Amino acid sequence: MDQTTNQRVIVDLELNTSYPLELKGKLLAPKLKHANINSSQYEYEYLVQKGDTISMILEQIGISNKQAYEISQLTQFSKKSKYIRPGDKLFIHTTKTKEFRKLHYNLDSEKQIVITFSNGDYQENIIERDIEKRIFFATAEISDNFWNAGIEAGLSPSQIMELANLFGWDIDFALDIRQGDSFSVLFEHRYADGVFVDHGHIVAAEFINQDQKFEAIRHQNGEYYNKEGRSTRKAFLRSPVDFTRVSSNFNLRRLHPVTGRVKPHRGVDYAAPTGTPIKAAGDGRVIKSSYSAYNGNYIFIKHSGNYITKYLHLHKRYVRAGSSIKQGQIIGTVGRTGRATGPHLHYEFIVNGQHRNPRTVILPQPKSIIASDKQDFLNLSNNLLNKIQHHKVVRYAHYDN
Repeated sequence: MDQTTNQRVIVDLELNTSYPLELKGKLLAPKLKHANINSSQYEYEYLVQKGDTISMILEQIGISNKQAYEISQLTQFSKKSKYIRPGDKLFIHTTKTKEFRKLHYNLDSEKQIVITFSNGDYQENIIERDIEKRIFFATAEISDNFWNAGIEAGLSPSQIMELANLFGWDIDFALDIRQGDSFSVLFEHRYADGVFVDHGHIVAAEFINQDQKFEAIRHQNGEYYNKEGRSTRKAFLRSPVDFTRVSSNFNLRRLHPVTGRVKPHRGVDYAAPTGTPIKAAGDGRVIKSSYSAYNGNYIFIKHSGNYITKYLHLHKRYVRAGSSIKQGQIIGTVGRTGRATGPHLHYEFIVNGQHRNPRTVILPQPKSIIASDKQDFLNLSNNLLNKIQHHKVVRYAHYDN
């Protein structure tokens, strides 16, 4: 016999018997809360649901159709409110009689739109939120691979990629990483009203690769420099793909895997799944983007200073001959077109017409920080790197105990 109480249904069922289940309605997470601010005003916290519009939300609270329409038509709000997403929160103040007084909504981690109503007039303003930056420390020794070490250290996927990008001009993360390498990072977390909103920048980092130490410190101009004030950003990346393995290195006496003949291998082969993004190693202009029976889909880029980079066996090409290219731009994806035994990128680096090993070739010197900023930067650098060393000592002392 059915007994229904407050939308809960209690049914007597026999054991070992299957019954069809009929749902009369949807179960929804609570989306509207309200709390008294004072004796004459309420604040509502509304959790946006899929399909919600501003007018619908305001009317659900009890605000009149007239006011809901007027608010939705305000110039700045009508533009910004198009981008409200499920899971966003709106905070709405009303009188006890449901007359609108105030609304505030976080546009992003830094900006908030505030609408107020007083004496018959609406005011709308976009204001900067008070952001608090807190500095955190992470360190790890690599035992199997860099990615796992980053996750175990507590870094987010985006922070792991940012760290790799910081040192990608010096370290080929596909080939150079070894067991026992280590990294240490000072990084920001950003808070608004005491609540975490997003990850900030890496402030300073140290990477020890095969006993060689690399350092990067963020300057107020947004660029990163080593402790002497030289930019970590160089003319060329060491690797045009992320986190892959090298299947064939630069070798002028290599036996070709298809023909079996001695044929110089004038580049580096990066084995990776079909569709893996390929980045331009440096700024330049595409001089060829085509297909041939041997190279498959290929792209050649001419860079300043008599440098050329070549990318062979691509699955897809995203750029055309004559296109201007920026370092790190995705130009295509890994494939196995042309004469290739499996999906990989064949990458060549040419200087003054001569093939060079892209992993070891000496690259143009990076720019230094401007002279007027150098002393302040050196002071900052020493301070942050000392903090890294201090945290490492404390962390390892903790592990030893």
